[in-house]
Amino acid sequence: MKLLIVVSSMDLRQPYSATPAWWQLLKGLAEAGAELLVTPYQGKPQDSLWWRAEANPAYLQGEWFRRARQLWRVFAPPRLPTERRDETARVKSQIKPDTWSGRWTRTLAQSWIAPLWRKHLDRLLTKHRGLDAVLFISVPPNHLRGVASSIQQKHGLPVLFYDGDLPASLPEMSGFATGFRIYEGADLAEFTAVIGNSSGSEAALRKLGAPAVHTLWYGVDAALFPPLHRSTQDIDLFFYGHGREYRSRWVDDMLTEPSRRLPQRRFAVRGSQLGELGRAETLPYASFHALRGYIARSKINLCITRQAHASVYGSSSMRPFELASMACCVVANPYLGIEEWFEPEREIIVVSSAEEAVERYRHLLAAEALRRRIGLAARARFLKQHTMRHRAQELLAILRRYC
Repeated sequence: MKLLIVVSSMDLRQPYSATPAWWQLLKGLAEAGAELLVTPYQGKPQDSLWWRAEANPAYLQGEWFRRARQLWRVFAPPRLPTERRDETARVKSQIKPDTWSGRWTRTLAQSWIAPLWRKHLDRLLTKHRGLDAVLFISVPPNHLRGVASSIQQKHGLPVLFYDGDLPASLPEMSGFATGFRIYEGADLAEFTAVIGNSSGSEAALRKLGAPAVHTLWYGVDAALFPPLHRSTQDIDLFFYGHGREYRSRWVDDMLTEPSRRLPQRRFAVRGSQLGELGRAETLPYASFHALRGYIARSKINLCITRQAHASVYGSSSMRPFELASMACCVVANPYLGIEEWFEPEREIIVVSSAEEAVERYRHLLAAEALRRRIGLAARARFLKQHTMRHRAQELLAILRRYC
């Protein structure tokens, strides 16, 4: 299968958290036999051994917009949440009214950026004969309104959209304070089908006009997250992540409070903007290799999922799969649908309060054989069902329905 893919970004140096996932997915597609032509929506193209990269036709315009947005945040920084116990109510808020800045951004994108992309993709489809489908990955559909329908009308190819930010990207969600909204002014009916990372969001996508909806959960490349055996594990509990947004309660209940109640244990984090962490120490922000080292040095790894994901059934994120791939003993906060991926108590431990977290930490830290058994069971399940090669095969099966 030959695919033309428009991906949100290919530049790993830029602060787009999902970019490593797209690299892994594209590699998985190539390893599954797909021939890929990839062009980035933001930033410069990046060639690799697995795909051929094409230019970003609006690179300069995108850079101007990115810098303008950074400058705007200096003078009008986003309001970050401070509440602790009402995050579920805040996540499932009323649909926010459209803002002047959102309308201005869409108008600019649709009148200035979309024509560049329409011309660019038309040129690629004309030049590279034999392509089977076009896939947009986490590219705002309201920025490129009309481009998908233009491709289908002129080239007769299926055009699919994959949203990897569900459910936070939905209009009925509050969205992230640092992000922007992608569905206001979009027309999902122009796509052949819409794919999402959240099975619990399928009905919302149909309501927004998607003619067909599929779920493709996250996964990871097993080669990037191998078990790293260390003779000494000097960290008792470790968490890595950025920001308290939508998980403030569980940062407190799984890190801050337990670190105070278990003063003899070493709690550590690697991340930023996590707020008050009690006795937990912040480790240096180092390379990807160092992060894997921190994980391997830890007896228990914490998976604290944002409430936007945890409160909507089957809304996948990468963290559980990364830790399972490394055969970690994982303790997680309540996560609707987690049993779709891992069996609680056998492959992952779920706690519902600070008191339960302290109790389970004490038990697990005193039982090395149990921790190892949980980690090995999680890795076996991961290798059987959740590698990025599995996800690539699932995505190709979806695409074949429409080719």
